[in-house]
Parts: sequence; structure tokens; C-alpha cells
Amino acid sequence: MKIDIVNFVDGARNAEGIAVVIDVFRAFSVACYCFSKGVSKIYPIGDVDDAYDLVKSFDDGILVGERKGKKLPGFDYGNSPTEIMAANLLGKAVVHTTHAGTQGLVNAVNADEVLTGAFVNAKATAKYIKDRNPDKVTLVKMGLEAKSQSDEDDLCAEYIKMLLNNQPFDETAIVETLCNSPYSERFFDPDKPWCPSSDFDLCLDMNRFSFALRSIPDETGNLHLEKVNVDMAEGNRW
Repeated sequence: MKIDIVNFVDGARNAEGIAVVIDVFRAFSVACYCFSKGVSKIYPIGDVDDAYDLVKSFDDGILVGERKGKKLPGFDYGNSPTEIMAANLLGKAVVHTTHAGTQGLVNAVNADEVLTGAFVNAKATAKYIKDRNPDKVTLVKMGLEAKSQSDEDDLCAEYIKMLLNNQPFDETAIVETLCNSPYSERFFDPDKPWCPSSDFDLCLDMNRFSFALRSIPDETGNLHLEKVNVDMAEGNRW
């Protein structure tokens, strides 16, 4: 299994094999929490206007997302796992657009298969990939606003790579590093209430979920995320 690590939208466009598009803070942590709250589907969208249009096609549709971290006008929820955990989302269709993560998904057009990446389901994602046993995996770090590298996505890519290679990785050290990272400061800034400190904790709840999220097109051509449960039973080296 050959594993490449690339960056941003260009990296997503050129990703081959199984692509894992990583956005820890906060898009693909939010997606996992949405599924834990019982949503029916998540539609990752690149363009804000497309999100406004798509949600109109659902009786039970809601808008989730941000630009520059802040909830967009007319959206039901920001890109915040704290907001998601407090919401009643059972059966809802989520239309999700973000500055970084969803941009990677919609641009990963050359990959054989596309997954999301975050710490909250990293082991399940790695186990799913190992069960598929592909020749190539591309880990796409979306970083800050899909423009600059960020500690959390860098660490998540290295963590997933080491899981795929059956190498040990100190999960406690990940959390400690990110507690002191400048990329985490927004969560502890009283002038940025759209990034509560509880979001930091929820995004770093390591391996909370035992499912992978796969991005696939529906019959209309829109991408949606599919939850794939992964057997994480004791004895499988995880």
C-alpha cells in the first residue's frame, strides 16, 4: 500500500486510490457528530449559493456550515460540534458547506473512493481502508481555510498513516500538542464565540465513533456522505 500525503484543493484534485480528505477543526468532526444524532444524509457542498438551492429540495433539510469560522446567514447551525450535539437532528437531511473540508470532497474527482478524515473516527477510517487493501491511499490535509497547513490536520494525517502501517502512535501526545498549538487558540478566545472550547474537546475525542464516512454521488449527481459501520472488535489489532 503506497501512502501519499498532500495538501489543499490541488491535492484533492490529484488524489488517487482511496482519498481521505482531512478536516479536524471542524468539518469532518461535525459530520460524524451529525450522524451520531441520527441525520439521514449529509450533502457536502462547495458553493454557498448551491447549498441554499439544494436545501430547498428537502422537506426536512437543514443548513450547516461556515465561512471564516462563522455561521452563514440563514443557516440553521454553524460548523460546530457543540451546536450539533445540542440539536434535534433525527431524520434530517444536512446540507453542509465549509471553507476547507467540503471543498476537498467536491474536488476529489480522480480518486477511486473518497472518505472523510478526523480524529473522532480515525481508527475506523484506517480499519476500513485496510479491509479494502488498496494499492494507493492519498491523505489530503485541507488545513486552515484550504490555504495553509495546520497542526491538527498534519497530525491527523500522520496518525492515520501510522495506523495503516501498524505503527504505534501516542494519542495523548496529539492532544497535548494541540492544546499548545496556535491553531487551537480560536477555541479559547472570548472574542470568538462561534468557536467554543467544547468544540476543541469534541474534535479531539479520539476514536469516539466506529464508522467511516464515504462520499458518493446520488442519482442527481450531488455528493452525499454514507456512514459505513466498521468492525472494531477486540483482537483485530486496533
